[in-house]
Amino acid sequence: MSIESTIEALAARGIHSVLTQFSDMHGVAKGKLVPLQNLREWVHSGAGFAGPSIWGTGLGRFGKRSEYYGRVQLESLRPLPFMPGVAHAVCDGYAGGEALATCSRQLLKRQLERLKERGWTLWVGIEPEFFLLRQDQQGHWLAADGQDRLDKPSYDLKSIHRNRGFLEDMRLALTELGFDLQQMDHEDACGQYEINYRFDAALAAADRYMLFKLTAHAIAEKHGMTFSCMPKPFANAPGSGLHFHLSVTDAQGLAVFTDDADAHQLSVQGYRFVAGLLHHADGLSALCAPTVNSYKRLACSSSASGTTWSPVWKSYGENNRTCLVRTVAGRIEWRLPDPSCNVYAAIAATLAAGLNGIDQGMLPPPACDTDLYQCQAAGAPMPARLPRDLGCAIEALAIDHALTSALGEAFCDEFIKLKRQEWDEYSQQVGAWEMRRYADAF
Repeated sequence: MSIESTIEALAARGIHSVLTQFSDMHGVAKGKLVPLQNLREWVHSGAGFAGPSIWGTGLGRFGKRSEYYGRVQLESLRPLPFMPGVAHAVCDGYAGGEALATCSRQLLKRQLERLKERGWTLWVGIEPEFFLLRQDQQGHWLAADGQDRLDKPSYDLKSIHRNRGFLEDMRLALTELGFDLQQMDHEDACGQYEINYRFDAALAAADRYMLFKLTAHAIAEKHGMTFSCMPKPFANAPGSGLHFHLSVTDAQGLAVFTDDADAHQLSVQGYRFVAGLLHHADGLSALCAPTVNSYKRLACSSSASGTTWSPVWKSYGENNRTCLVRTVAGRIEWRLPDPSCNVYAAIAATLAAGLNGIDQGMLPPPACDTDLYQCQAAGAPMPARLPRDLGCAIEALAIDHALTSALGEAFCDEFIKLKRQEWDEYSQQVGAWEMRRYADAF
């Protein structure tokens, strides 16, 4: 549709404003409301923002490259069910009339161009896990549903019944927004849920996840709850992942990673992609698990429910959820990301690592056909494990020159700088555990 016909069609539906949304480097949605009637300006020039006010742009305080412009992607416009009169629009970042190298959506688009040169398309299925939380009068965070306290709460139907208002509003809103819903369930921790929807081409999948979060934040607030993407809010319970199900098709629509004759149904290209993920896993951790709290999830810990799926070890296996990479019928499940990641950057980095594995002809180690947690408990030799904290992950990314070069130094430099600041700030804090352990110990 043309810009004029889009304005006409949206106005006929009662739309008067556009929510121009982009992502900062942390993966947090930002934007502003602008008039629909000026859509031509928002598409061609972009909605303007002060560049230094946005995390990770690297833009200065003066000059024509101090302004961040979010250019509306016309095909992304759709009315928001929870904001009457407003249409949502995805934006690409520009500065000085050029695509901004530190814009994570532009980052993903550049990696997808590399794939397009091969005639390939990346498909991504994203599995959003999240918590519904509330704060008590003392400011402590708790599961929003006070009756959600089973020792093993997976698939608890009573909790689904008690929270049917939130889930039904999510169903209605997501369906209206064009999501092809597949299931909703209560996950392994109290207060934890998962909503699954159909996979999509990589860029559309990332855009859709950002829209999913925007919707969930609004609907949870309506119900007096907080939608939380914190990877592990409760120490004795499982954390939330954001697993990527990855597949690639060629120009004829054939699956590049699949070989039905192989024992694991993986092609040579599939094995090399997996090898690239494992080879770059330490550096990828910084981008896929980018918070201090992420490494509380990525720990060899037990949980109150007696189940943990934390992908701690750099390994892969057929339908093996204890591995970092799980292969299923020629599809690759990348289990490292968590919901605190910038989804554009995480997919871009994952793709860059996998392509490097293909281009360098890497081979993965033998597949793992055992429960790695049982192996650890038995004292068996283990695969190498992921970084134990954000600090180690950041430094791993900083020295992974093949990965940072493929992604672009401008983005990686800003990301590493921000995350080093975050790690330094955390490292200077004195917490309750330290006081209990050391205050009167010596």
